[in-house]
Amino acid sequence: MEAAAIDFRPIILAGGSGTRFWPRSRRARAKQVLALDGERTMIRRTLDRLTVPVRLTAPDPLRASGPLEPLAKPTDVWVITNSHLSGAICTQLDCVPEQQVVCEPAARNTAPACGLAAFLIERLYPDAVIGIFPADHVIADEEAFAETIRRAIELAAAGDNMVVLGIEPTRPETGYGYIETGEPSADGVMRVRRFTEKPNQEKAEEFVAAGNYFWNSGMFVWSARTLANATREYLPETAPLLEEIAAAWGTPEFDRVFGEMYPQCENISVDYAILEPRSAKGEHHSHLYCIPARFGWSDLGSWTALHEYRLERNAGDEQNNVVDASGSVVLNAHSNYVFAPNKFVALVGVQDLVVVETEDALLITTLHHSQDVGKVVKELAARGHDKLI
Repeated sequence: MEAAAIDFRPIILAGGSGTRFWPRSRRARAKQVLALDGERTMIRRTLDRLTVPVRLTAPDPLRASGPLEPLAKPTDVWVITNSHLSGAICTQLDCVPEQQVVCEPAARNTAPACGLAAFLIERLYPDAVIGIFPADHVIADEEAFAETIRRAIELAAAGDNMVVLGIEPTRPETGYGYIETGEPSADGVMRVRRFTEKPNQEKAEEFVAAGNYFWNSGMFVWSARTLANATREYLPETAPLLEEIAAAWGTPEFDRVFGEMYPQCENISVDYAILEPRSAKGEHHSHLYCIPARFGWSDLGSWTALHEYRLERNAGDEQNNVVDASGSVVLNAHSNYVFAPNKFVALVGVQDLVVVETEDALLITTLHHSQDVGKVVKELAARGHDKLI
């Protein structure tokens, strides 16, 4: 089957509560609607790499000249989000049909979100392949990204196959899930042996040393039918609820049915709910495949990750300071991240700091503790400071 003949429908997951990049991110402006690393917001970058032609960095003599065709049209894209973010998303993604920006009435993790997308697309476009793309990823090489997704689409369309994009680990990270791979095929696609959610430090070190483990990127490609059937198999109580919601799509009853049924769905990730039990069938029977994602990936999961990413893009000084300010002076200061766009900033004799200023809040922490910023939001909620979250 030619890739061009495959009906591909990207699904952008854009939920979240805006905790990890507080105080810049809030419930109504989570990181995916912020321009953390440039002029375009994270979700706009996600849409563009799926729907804008990719210009080749080096012409391929085996392919016609000119840019690569886009993976999909904006009208093919669906977004799963929440009511706090939907307004900003519809404004930023004005080329996506507004009715395809679906607002979850309750947060239920990725399994119900992906399952709902599968049931909706299966009803509307029975032969379609869907791709799951978090809205807050950064991709360095968009040409390689497009080529990788095309391979995944073809594999997903060829049978009851589930394809996950795996990231080659650069460190024993405990914040990511891992994919254990088995036999590679001639074209570099690997069978999946099992999925392991966020290990402890010792296990993470073992996985990296083994050489056949990848970080789970959270990007998946499968046919709508394959995912819908897997949801029926592994989430037998949630699947009927999602099917009823999908059946109400486009009718006056949709909002009522969605609001009543969706909060009853199990609160679980697609990794735990579907991929782990599917992998238990064995690498030769699960139809699970991993394609290594060699296109420069980051999920920008913390202020520390953003600091590292900005340094990789040569946005820092010789002492590894990244300062977003109206002006700055740095004296004997090393490895700091400062965001104070309306202030002149002086850094004197400090290192490993994270300082982030907004109109109503100031965050001061360290690079080592930036993963704990979400705890601030929980504390603010406990104290009733709703305006700050």
